[in-house]
Amino acid sequence: MIDVRGRILTRLALAAVVAAGAAVAVDAPPAGRVRGETLTSGSISLELPLGLQAGAAYVPEANPLTAEKVELGKLLYFDPRLSLDRTVSCASCHNPFHGFADPAPTSKGVGGKVGARNSPTVINRLFSKEQFWDGRAEDLEAQAKGPLTNPVEMAMPSHDAVVERVAAVHGYAPYFKKAFGDEKVTIDRIAQAIASYERTVVAGNSPYDRYVAGDKDALSAAAQRGSMLFDGKANCRVCHAGFNFTDESYHNLGVGMDAAKSDAGREEVTKQEGDRGAFKTPTLRNVAQTAPYMHDGSEATLRDVVEFYNRGGRPNPQLSKEIRPLGLSARDVDDLVAFLEALTGEVRNATPPASLPQ
Repeated sequence: MIDVRGRILTRLALAAVVAAGAAVAVDAPPAGRVRGETLTSGSISLELPLGLQAGAAYVPEANPLTAEKVELGKLLYFDPRLSLDRTVSCASCHNPFHGFADPAPTSKGVGGKVGARNSPTVINRLFSKEQFWDGRAEDLEAQAKGPLTNPVEMAMPSHDAVVERVAAVHGYAPYFKKAFGDEKVTIDRIAQAIASYERTVVAGNSPYDRYVAGDKDALSAAAQRGSMLFDGKANCRVCHAGFNFTDESYHNLGVGMDAAKSDAGREEVTKQEGDRGAFKTPTLRNVAQTAPYMHDGSEATLRDVVEFYNRGGRPNPQLSKEIRPLGLSARDVDDLVAFLEALTGEVRNATPPASLPQ
């Protein structure tokens, strides 16, 4: 059997675990907490952490959740054999011990090749349809296929090669049979299983959620002031909207627009000049664990991000109309950071499997 937990901890996450000082990966709801809403899909009734809204979940009709698909998808998510040189898994760039993101500004793939964009978190993708910073994948199923054959990421020569690689691992056969009714391996089944697992990686029950639910001691005075700034003077709520703190839309902040070769962002998908340099608004759930920030990883800390917004972003012809100098004081910045840190909550289904099929 392949020791996955050891691989993840030693190659990806040890530094992050030490730095965090507290457990990041949580699989079971803690005792004595307020119950969250329940999502029912397929054969699963999934109790969500406090603060999340079951009615906002997106699960395609063609891929309802089942425990068997989630189990298979979790194994595939952590399996480096899906990459050309058998060293890179989904978890390599979306590390459960770093908020399901990457502590590097941009991630390394097969052969040490470095991508151009920061790895966004997998957390709460249950509530998102379009995926990637530019929204080019229509759903998680489509997203799961992309990195497998991306030459800078997992670098497999084709999806057929991925299928052949997985089918050659005989230990996967019973998992596919339980999940899909027979042992046949296809790229669609691989993607459906990985997407199913990712939809169960949800975070909530943060100090902020408990405060909203009535525990007025859950937030510090600084975080309470930061919450008011977030909704008011700092103008954060305009884009980081709703319970998941994202409008799921695309905005130009001016990030990277002064580079010699700037990233066109959403324009690559829509072919509309007005979308140049626009990127998807990320969730702020567990954002304190996912540094560095922005689509290029150019801001190292949450304080850096707040100061960037305070300056009014970086001017350019496509700058979002919502981005402007904020006039925040030093204490305001401190309070906003305290509020953002208070969005860190429990993460479900985050512990890597102890081993993989052979």
